[in-house]
Order: sequence, then C-alpha cells, then structure tokens
Amino acid sequence: MFNPADKIQDLQYFGEFGGVNPSISDSSTYTFLSAKTMFDTFEGNADGCYLYSRHSSPSNLYLSQALAAMENTESANVTASGMGAITATIMQLCKGGGHVVSSRTIYGGTYAFLKNLLPQFGSHTTFVDITKMEAIEQAVTSKTKIIYLESVSNPLLEVADIKKIADFAHSRGLKLVVDNTFSPLSVTPKNLGADVVIHSLTKYINGSSDTVGGVICSTLDFINELKDVNSGACMLLGSTMDSFRSASILKNLRTLHLRMKQHSVNAQYLAEKFEQAGIKTVYPGLKSHPSHELFKQMWNEEYGFGGMLTIDAGSLEKANALMELMQNRNLGYLAVSLGFYKTLFSAPGTSTSSEIPADEQLEMGLSDGLIRFSIGLDNDIERTYQEMLKCIKEIGVI
Repeated sequence: MFNPADKIQDLQYFGEFGGVNPSISDSSTYTFLSAKTMFDTFEGNADGCYLYSRHSSPSNLYLSQALAAMENTESANVTASGMGAITATIMQLCKGGGHVVSSRTIYGGTYAFLKNLLPQFGSHTTFVDITKMEAIEQAVTSKTKIIYLESVSNPLLEVADIKKIADFAHSRGLKLVVDNTFSPLSVTPKNLGADVVIHSLTKYINGSSDTVGGVICSTLDFINELKDVNSGACMLLGSTMDSFRSASILKNLRTLHLRMKQHSVNAQYLAEKFEQAGIKTVYPGLKSHPSHELFKQMWNEEYGFGGMLTIDAGSLEKANALMELMQNRNLGYLAVSLGFYKTLFSAPGTSTSSEIPADEQLEMGLSDGLIRFSIGLDNDIERTYQEMLKCIKEIGVI
C-alpha cells in the first residue's frame, strides 16, 4: 500500500562531507570545466550539472525530489511561494489563451489571479460549485484546458470528488490541477488521477510559519516544460526558492507525518465537541459533513481528516470578539495561514477570502461570522476545548 511518509523516509541524502543533512548550496552561479558542458546545460542536456540558481540548485533539487516522492509523481519543482506555483502552472497550461473551470471556493489569491489577472493574458475562468458534477460538465467549452480545484477547499472545507473529476477531465482531454495544501499526506491526488499537484509549502509541510514556498508536482515532461529556458513559466517568471529555505523545509518535512496525525486528532476532537455543544461546525471528519464518506474513499486513513475546521459565530462582531478573547487567553493567534504548532484563527471573509466580492461570498455560503481554525499541536486538547468553550459562552455564541 502506498504510504507517502514512507516515500519521504526512504530517501537518502548525504552532505558533501558525509553530513546527515545534505549540504546547502550557497551559490547563485556554478562553474564548468568545459565551455561545451555549459552550452549543453543551457540546452537542457547535461543532467546533474548546475548553471544558475534560477534554473536549479542542489538544495532545491533535494526538496523537489522529496516532495515528488510524497505526492507519488515523477518529478517536482519548488518555487518561492504557493502563488508562484499556482500562477506558473496555470500560465504554462493556458499558453496561447484558454479557459479554466475552477472551484468557486478557493484561496482568495488564486481567485483574484484567475478572475482579475489571467484575462489580461487572454485566458478566462468559469467558477462552479466543485461538488456538483453537472456544473463542471456544463462549464466546459471547446477552449477549456484546465479544471482547477482544492482537495479540501479554502475556507468552506468542501471536498471534491477528485477521481470522478479526473476521469471526466481526461475524457475531454483536459488537465486536472489540484491544490493539496490543506491535506498533505491525508490525500494523494495523483493516485486519484490528478495531473498536477500544488502545495503552498508555507503551511503544513514547513510547519513553523517562518518560510514561504511552493511546489508543483507532476510528470517529468511537464516539470521540464516549466523549467525550459525559452518558454518555461517557472524559469521566465522567476519565482525561485532560495537554497537556505529549501534546506529548512526539507528538515521540517521529515516530521510532517507526526505533525499531521496530531493536527488531525486534535481537530477531530474539537469538531466533535463543538458540534455536541450546539456550535455550527464544519469538518470533513464529522458525519454531518456532506462529503464525509467521499473523503474516506480518497484518504490515507493513518493521517486523518486534516487540521482545518470552521465554526460560525453568528456575526462578524461576535467572530472578531471571540478571536480576540481566545488570543488574550493564549488559546491561539489571530493570524492568517495554517499548519503552525499553535492554533491560528481568522475570519476569512475579511482576510484570506477578501478578494472575493461580498455578493459572491454570500452566494457560496461564506458567512460574516465564519471563523477558520488551523488546529495546533496542543498536548492536552480537552483542556484547550474547555478554555475555548468558556470564551464561546462568554461572547454569547451559544
């Protein structure tokens, strides 16, 4: 059985002096013993040679290989941010103009890129309810090149049927691109038919909220296209990860399996407790979630349902008051992002999804009072729950 954590563990990298961590390549450019080798490298024919760190570096290669192994793809390429991975992928696949069918509930930055910037390059997007297959089918046109979705959507935690969508995409000659940032290890989109898998490494994979990064995992051919010196979106847009950041993320990646298990255990516990207390809670691990059984068909069970959940405080005023109180009680931080050891919470309608117009937020079910939680690694989660419940009652959410 495929286990993504085992794939990471089985990799072996030694430093140039035998270090248990690979040496960090602290160079922007590399020397050659012959002019012909430099020419061959420019042409992409000298495997194992390095030319310039925007093209590649040993440190970036180590991390890329590890992430490709985790996502069970042939290859991968790391970028300076998650948005760097998303924009490069979409522009590469839509070169010459094209149409994208995208989930309507996605990260606000992705939404803004697809709706506002991509049309300036001759491509357009139709946003659909990704949980409705008929909506996806009806949105596809003769110009469609990509179906884009998040395995677990930000912030509403909708779950896409990746296999069914992949089968449909391939029957129409389309590429399925999946952002798997919310569910590393829990879901392996490539095994369900995804053509390209993207992560913001900033989140769970790094896990310490000190580094920004992204990755594109796909076939060797597609990764080589992205890195082509004449027409590659990763190469020419210049979203290159720094070698020190690559080395740092690689070290943290080795504990991802342990962290994801604890994030999932804690989130499951809190979600069940919140729901039992009468709080409107959304979490894929709850039987009340409309895609609970679907998630179980796709998951790697060992890593659970992930660390993201939402509650509805009823109003923006109550949501803000609750988050401020929880921060004052040291139950977490009022901050965007996710995957930190400490619980993070934010009101996505006015933060990470603020790029989406208010009327569209309302249409998709993103209420003013919604609070998105990235549940931390708390040792005593029952204690955390009791303290959170006091705050919830004090603000008058229940």
